[in-house]
Amino acid sequence: MKQQKTLLYLAQSGVIAALYVAATVLLQPVAFGPVQCRLSEALTVLPVYTPAAMPGLAVGCFLSNLIGLSTGANPAGGWDLLFGTAATGLAAWFSFLLRSVRVKQLPLAATIPPVVINALVVGAELYFVYGGMRFWVYMTVVGAGQLVACTIGGLLLALAMEKSGLARRL
Repeated sequence: MKQQKTLLYLAQSGVIAALYVAATVLLQPVAFGPVQCRLSEALTVLPVYTPAAMPGLAVGCFLSNLIGLSTGANPAGGWDLLFGTAATGLAAWFSFLLRSVRVKQLPLAATIPPVVINALVVGAELYFVYGGMRFWVYMTVVGAGQLVACTIGGLLLALAMEKSGLARRL
């Protein structure tokens, strides 16, 4: 029984990582750069439904950033491999901790950590890579993109999962 749980955890984690990478690469023009909205970040709501999402999101983010670096799309480069991945992993953990806080049956609180943490971390990365603007400008732009992806997109994903019954099967 324990082996089956471990395999399920690994499978869920791998599928989440693959979905994150696929969505990021497919929408690469808006996933990197000083103005970005990484729509794959809608998946950051998944720790509400399965703890396997935490490593899945971190691995997916790392691989996406590595692909972005190798194709020249990711100007933050190696910094993003380290700090972007850490930010996504940390945000996923906080989202998991907030999984039972609901507003009208939706996990609104769990969508906030990815917005705040990535606004701060990725905003700082962009500030150091690009310069030219104040830190708070980068933070605001990243935060706005994250708000669209994580809160709006994440809540739409959560709603679809709740309505379809998928949320109960994870």
